[in-house]
Amino acid sequence: MIVTFGRPWRETPSTSVANLLRLVKDADRWVRWGVAGNPACDESIRRVMGEAPDKELRGLLAERRELEPELAARLVDDASPEVRERLATHTHDPDVITALMADRTARVREGLARNPRTTTAQRSALAQDPVVDVRAALVLAVELAEADLRRLVDDRSVQVRMAMATSEVVPPHIRQALGGDPDEMVAGAARDFRPGSGNSSVVRAPRVDQRASGTGRGRPGGARR
Repeated sequence: MIVTFGRPWRETPSTSVANLLRLVKDADRWVRWGVAGNPACDESIRRVMGEAPDKELRGLLAERRELEPELAARLVDDASPEVRERLATHTHDPDVITALMADRTARVREGLARNPRTTTAQRSALAQDPVVDVRAALVLAVELAEADLRRLVDDRSVQVRMAMATSEVVPPHIRQALGGDPDEMVAGAARDFRPGSGNSSVVRAPRVDQRASGTGRGRPGGARR
């Protein structure tokens, strides 16, 4: 391992670009993935990551905020739905969000549903998505317009209504309406909800700075595929 002044290369911005370009192609996947979290990872390295056959490496690239428009546009058309989903969840680029709204893969739109940078119009469209998981993810993650909330109170899916009942971002008057839901579990969840109780989902970025114990051959930190 390369160490600079007692710190591993994954953590120090003084690691040279030449070394990072070599390491991003290393046979050890943990070494490759570690490059993504290095502060010295610049555009030249990100371009290599974007062309890598390693899907996880492209996924880590998709989660970076400082992503060049050209690279983001390439990831919009990535062959892996997982990579596109991670881009959808983390991107700050409105053009990328607009492009991914048309993605036919539900998990990609589910990623968009968790992205707080969507517009009101985009959230309204996602609130009417035909896939239950997309609508459920949306009500757990972001604030919605009153018209969308009123529509979702009567959603045909118990999963969506339960997500609303336990969401931290749903306003009290909507939760009160769900207290009369025909499904007793939904109604009970709405009546028993307490803010800050940990019921709602939280999107957390994966850690790539260390090998997590017990993760075996999985992704960094054992994250879900």
